[in-house]
Amino acid sequence: MTVALPCPCRPSGDPTPPGDQPRGPHPWRRWRQWYECVLGWPTAPTAYRRPPELITGVRFDALGMPAEAGFAVLDRVAATGPVALDGRTRTMWFLTAAGSADELPGLLGWLEWGGVALELTARGAGGRIVAPEPLDGASWPQTGDGGPGGGRGASRASRGRYGPQESVGPVEAVWLRPPEPGRDVESTLPVAGLGGDGGAPDLVRLVGAAATECHRARLLRAGGARRDQPPGSRPGGPGDRARDPAGDQALAFSYASRMSAGTRPRSFTL
Repeated sequence: MTVALPCPCRPSGDPTPPGDQPRGPHPWRRWRQWYECVLGWPTAPTAYRRPPELITGVRFDALGMPAEAGFAVLDRVAATGPVALDGRTRTMWFLTAAGSADELPGLLGWLEWGGVALELTARGAGGRIVAPEPLDGASWPQTGDGGPGGGRGASRASRGRYGPQESVGPVEAVWLRPPEPGRDVESTLPVAGLGGDGGAPDLVRLVGAAATECHRARLLRAGGARRDQPPGSRPGGPGDRARDPAGDQALAFSYASRMSAGTRPRSFTL
């Protein structure tokens, strides 16, 4: 795929002259040009034959969760900021406002998820995520109005191409809801309060939905593991909790999180 790039621009710290484009199957310099020169996002090089990484904590932070939980969040949350899928680790990254990573522990406590083991992480200042393959205009997942990502139409278009158990192909990561060139990403990112100017949800609502789906996925995996065990070896009571790490976890979903995620009746929803 060919991506149009401004020739004079070079990635930060890249001593290669603009005319000396690297050849071969790993055009990482062109990827870094697209992110740094078109989007204005800082990047960092990695080892040979690995794509570059996006630096978090500058223009955005990133909220990460298992792919199976992430796809469920995409189905429930109509508008988010940009969303990427790391196919190597099966992690979905939701871009959020810079500084929001520091708020995650407090938000989880307020939503009554404190003390519950969730595969929910955040990358803020000093963090990195793998850079998804850049997209040109012809590759945008289409929303209902024909524009690039951010809406429910984008997630459905991407869901048809990628699923929780499907490979992303020869690249390590792909955009499911891509950023829009020429538009400041900050206006589309979930923030604490009333959400971003671009229609992104409140950060509390996104974290609540993410925590709920991470917990749901964990319970489903634990239930499947129990069913696969021979009847005589299944944990049978409180004394077996030492052998059953999931046994001391809450089986119910947080009331505050259910309200924030929109699963309570409308009259009780935030």
